[in-house]
Amino acid sequence: MPIKRGGIKVNKNELFKKLKGGLVVSCQALPGEPLYKDEGGVMPLMAKAAVMAGACAIRANSVRDIIEIKEYVDLPVIGIIKKQYEGFTQHITVTMTEIDALMSCHTDIIALDCTDRPRPDGRTVKEFIDTIKTKYPEIVLMADISNFHEAKIAVEAGVDCVGTTLSGYTGGETSPDPDFELVRKIATHLDTIVVAEGKIHYPEQAQKMIEYGADIIVVGGAITRPLEITNRFLDAINRGNA
Repeated sequence: MPIKRGGIKVNKNELFKKLKGGLVVSCQALPGEPLYKDEGGVMPLMAKAAVMAGACAIRANSVRDIIEIKEYVDLPVIGIIKKQYEGFTQHITVTMTEIDALMSCHTDIIALDCTDRPRPDGRTVKEFIDTIKTKYPEIVLMADISNFHEAKIAVEAGVDCVGTTLSGYTGGETSPDPDFELVRKIATHLDTIVVAEGKIHYPEQAQKMIEYGADIIVVGGAITRPLEITNRFLDAINRGNA
């Protein structure tokens, strides 16, 4: 079905065809991080570097950064708005306020928290997605989930793709490694586009995700967060010196 972005009709199937097998680079910086500036202007440069290397899309946070990136590079943007609501642990595109804002800047794909944690608006994941699609029938949605059960519910609710973004970040057992098995299970048992995201620090891990059934790879901290990258190297050096 054709969707409109900035007055231009885009076919949803064609959009995902361009992304399949590709690398999405997450270009984000939050207040307090070294690459964050109140006046903006940094993330478009990160996006430009990703384009030059051959990335297929950008994942970005905030209307400001999405607008700036879209003015700077000609790639689809997976957009989110990180906002913490008091008393709730979710923070990735949690309410219709964030959806409206992302639609206003012609975000190509909107990612939202589809974990089973309580929501500020009291809606279930299915109720939230139904509300979104009633208002924006042409929207393209990516579910950020932490486990297979959440992925299944999101797919049944009508999302267009599922990302393992929140695996290991919602409580319970954690691992420093990407969740390969979750990617394999979603790819095997659900009819959806599988986006491998989260803790992918090395090229070999990205390659393994493709082998496990991922259609699209998203990498952020390993590419665009120099503080995290430096800490990773220092931790390894310190372990070697111990």
